[in-house]
Amino acid sequence: MSATSATNTVRLFAAVLPPEDVSEQLADTVAALRRLPGADGLRWTGVPGWHFTLAFYGEVDEDVVPELSERLARAAHRTDAFALAVRGGGQFGHGRALWAGAAGEVNALRLLADRAEAAGRKSGVDMGEHRHYKPHLTVARSREAFEVRPYVEALDTFTSRTWTVDDLALVRSNLPKSGVPGEQPRYEVVARWSLAAAG
Repeated sequence: MSATSATNTVRLFAAVLPPEDVSEQLADTVAALRRLPGADGLRWTGVPGWHFTLAFYGEVDEDVVPELSERLARAAHRTDAFALAVRGGGQFGHGRALWAGAAGEVNALRLLADRAEAAGRKSGVDMGEHRHYKPHLTVARSREAFEVRPYVEALDTFTSRTWTVDDLALVRSNLPKSGVPGEQPRYEVVARWSLAAAG
């Protein structure tokens, strides 16, 4: 088989995207965090990259995308719209990821995440072992352990306005190719599906 006949892949994940004004509210708080001592030791994400990942699919063969999309559409149509806010914060991996959390109908968010994961599995995507879903929106990363307690404490006081999550997005992640330190992945929404009307 020649290299030219190999299937192309795309790096994909399913996500809930916060509205622009909610991201702007969080951006004001993150701007204050970036002024804290030592903040330049973290790689800060920006508004275009802010999302609640529901299921990460990794590199997916392009010929799998239509079935995955069909299954995600079904998952969206089976899930009622729900209320969510960005609230609080936390960290993973001894400060390797600093994140803002979620409040509101978090169980509905978890259900949607489970359905997005199932859509991947049923489409033949290798999802690895199932892990308990922890809703989070990553605001900064570090390549090594980093003391983020002051940042987490500052995020603890943050609560955005509550909005109605009414769609599910399939997002393509384009990894940096320039080699410029600190360059962020570029995210591109491939498709969005409306959730069922609440109530």
